Amino acid sequence: MTAADLLVVGGGPVGLSAAIEARLAGLSVVLCEPRAGPVDKACGEGLMPGAVRLLSRLGVDPPGRDFTGIRYVDGGRTVEHRFRSGPGRGVRRTVLHEALAARAAQMGVQTVHARVGHVRQDLEGVSTADGLRARWLFACDGLHSSIRRQLGLQRSSHRPARYGLRRHFRVAPWSDSVEVHWTPEAEVYVTPVGDDLVGVAVLGRRDVDYERVLDLASGVRERLEGAEAASDLRGAGPMWQSTARRTAGRILLVGDAGGYVDALTGEGIRLGLAQVRAAVAAVAAGRPGDYERAWRRQSRDYRLLTAALVTAAGRRRVRRRIVPLAERLPRVYGAIVERLAA
Repeated sequence: MTAADLLVVGGGPVGLSAAIEARLAGLSVVLCEPRAGPVDKACGEGLMPGAVRLLSRLGVDPPGRDFTGIRYVDGGRTVEHRFRSGPGRGVRRTVLHEALAARAAQMGVQTVHARVGHVRQDLEGVSTADGLRARWLFACDGLHSSIRRQLGLQRSSHRPARYGLRRHFRVAPWSDSVEVHWTPEAEVYVTPVGDDLVGVAVLGRRDVDYERVLDLASGVRERLEGAEAASDLRGAGPMWQSTARRTAGRILLVGDAGGYVDALTGEGIRLGLAQVRAAVAAVAAGRPGDYERAWRRQSRDYRLLTAALVTAAGRRRVRRRIVPLAERLPRVYGAIVERLAA
């Protein structure tokens, strides 16, 4: 096969976005993904306003349900911030994947349904064991990136492992915000993703009991009473993934493969799309080191703020003060939400 400019490994939302971004930059692209059809994943499915704008720039406008802010709930206490920069959007992961895949095909991205094993690189490019070759390779293969491990870039973490569980329910959304319910054991995300559909995700320790946590979330169980489950219970984790760096020669780690703190602040797709733009700009200029610097700059707020929240969430005495503190300091809470949503 003639060498492409870019080989993208992983056909989730970040991988597809990388392929589209690269085509917009005039690069030839081969995308490698072993799974055919929409790829689902346990996630909150809330696109922050910044993510909606970045998708629009790629020519992608997935259908879903707009939401206007983020609401924290803990028992009788509630604090809410409405976005100043326009709405976010709740979108089923499979719907987002279909919209991105259609745009990638329209842009002339060549897709190969195969699993990439061993990769090797030289001064001119990167090759795979089954004969694919490109000048550059983007590892967009997710939380448990095999390429990250193959390159020896995985770092061990001593933080308690956190996991996510998600299911959809056939019921009209009762709020135009994403609700985050803080229970003693875990957080519950309720995201409107359609006119008659909500996604309910639980984030907590490995042994978290999805049904029990819903019982602890203020009013959620009552809202779902009689509602039909519209999807199977799906899980993901552990969330925290740490890397030594994001570049190794002609290989760049993009999206969750490059490191992940937690889903608690809900900006994974927005951050992934920003990384995609920086990574493509770096390889188009032949300066992969630019991406490492951009990654640190773009992810700094996410890493610091999310890590602080996760640390607080892991300490019971601090955890129960999060919503009361946000309620007493609404401007601070709003500024944090805006920073993460931009």
